[in-house]
Amino acid sequence: MIDEEQEAIRRRLHALRMEHRDLDEVISRLAESPLVDQLQLRRLKKKKLALKDTIARLESRLIPDLDA
Repeated sequence: MIDEEQEAIRRRLHALRMEHRDLDEVISRLAESPLVDQLQLRRLKKKKLALKDTIARLESRLIPDLDA
């Protein structure tokens, strides 16, 4: 993989991790509220999980392939 591609992936990972962390904070605050919208909370959790999956896929692209 070209260094430029790796750097682009790292930048994307950084942005996704920040978005994941922000969603985590929003979900925590919403969950503490007595009048929480359960549908909204479920959607945010689903989005957070999708971000986590995307992060994992991108991280795996940064791991060099080893020929066995």
